[in-house]
Amino acid sequence: MKVTAEKNEKVANMIFASIYPLYLNRLEKNGRTQEELNQVIKWFTGFDQDTLQALIDEKATYRTFFQKAKIHPNAHMIKGVVCGYRIEEIEDEFEVYKTCRRMEKLIEELARGRKMEKILREEKK
Repeated sequence: MKVTAEKNEKVANMIFASIYPLYLNRLEKNGRTQEELNQVIKWFTGFDQDTLQALIDEKATYRTFFQKAKIHPNAHMIKGVVCGYRIEEIEDEFEVYKTCRRMEKLIEELARGRKMEKILREEKK
């Protein structure tokens, strides 16, 4: 599937605070915790708990959320299919969409019971 500028804009303008509870609900149904969700988000974005909560409280859009983030240098290692889109095939011009799908891939792996050390990718030495 191809990403369009319209789809990228739609995701960029979504409010992170409205999606966060959906992520949490999905994870809790699968026996995972809010702490684990926040750990994954912290690894991916660099946000500590206070910053994450502030962005939720101010109802930041995904665009703002990712602009303020320091995306982990190993984010390029996140590959696979999310919502029918192969992450590594999403063009760089659709950065917000690609970044969102990368984060959702981490959350999906967490929901499926993958070990945290596998989710939080490290370069092989």
